[in-house]
Amino acid sequence: MAAARKRSKGKVSGTAGRFGPRYGRFIRKRVDEMEQISRAAHPCPRCDQISVKRAGTGIWICRKCGFKFAGGAYTPETPALRIAQRSIERPEVQGE
Repeated sequence: MAAARKRSKGKVSGTAGRFGPRYGRFIRKRVDEMEQISRAAHPCPRCDQISVKRAGTGIWICRKCGFKFAGGAYTPETPALRIAQRSIERPEVQGE
């Protein structure tokens, strides 16, 4: 049985490979994760299709319905937006 090949500890591949050995392993790893999230397709808040792409810093466009909206720099929904939507959707309690 062949032994599984281990990946070297310091290697970070993907889009952060362009930095080579510079800036440190964890910074390159964060950059790689952030770029994967920003380049992925996300669900549209209007038509619910997974077709939202990043047009620029904080600008997101749905390729299906053409809806253009502002969001986070790297994700269309920021943590602050999720908190705000939770408080808006919460039903009001009667009697208080």
